[in-house]
Amino acid sequence: MISICIADNSPVVHQGIKSYFVPNTEVSINAHVKNYSDLKKSLSKGKIDIVLLDVELNGLNSIITLRSLVNEYANVKFIIFTNVAESLYAPPAIKFGVKGYVSKNIELPELEKAILKVAGGTSVYSEEVKAAIAFIKKTKKEDRLFKKLSSREIEVLKYFNDGKKNKEVAKILNLDEKTISTYKLRLLQKLNVTNLVDLLKKAKDLAII
Repeated sequence: MISICIADNSPVVHQGIKSYFVPNTEVSINAHVKNYSDLKKSLSKGKIDIVLLDVELNGLNSIITLRSLVNEYANVKFIIFTNVAESLYAPPAIKFGVKGYVSKNIELPELEKAILKVAGGTSVYSEEVKAAIAFIKKTKKEDRLFKKLSSREIEVLKYFNDGKKNKEVAKILNLDEKTISTYKLRLLQKLNVTNLVDLLKKAKDLAII
């Protein structure tokens, strides 16, 4: 029996997935958590095979934290189950070692298939993820900004795109506001623009966000 932990902010998501898998003889939902701290506690018990993880999980405020999580629990397979733009998180998440990246827009039978494939050793990525990765590969080497931008810079860029101000981003990432200002300056320089509006536009044009 494949032991699953659902790590998601939404009670509706928890209930929907749990209900679907009740009669399943291969998959068992043995844990469900609503924040990063509880996820760590659940994983520390050592009874989880696969985590269905939304990257917007409360407390999981950094893609760097995601990398640390995947590295710390190398015996657990992580499937990113989210609506966050694939072009932002998929490439670094795959690089970190997640075994699946699927959209919350898929039907539950498709999610079941993804879980079984990952449990069997096959990595599973949605068509959107494949398209995002293909786009990056087709881009000229000098324009592959995923290679130029650090994971933290991409993360800060995402929060800017969400309308967050420097102070808000600093609070979310537990960083000094001056540090966020430095990241913003680096982003402007690396994308060769002079203001935030042009920065976000170029990032969208290049499918970074």
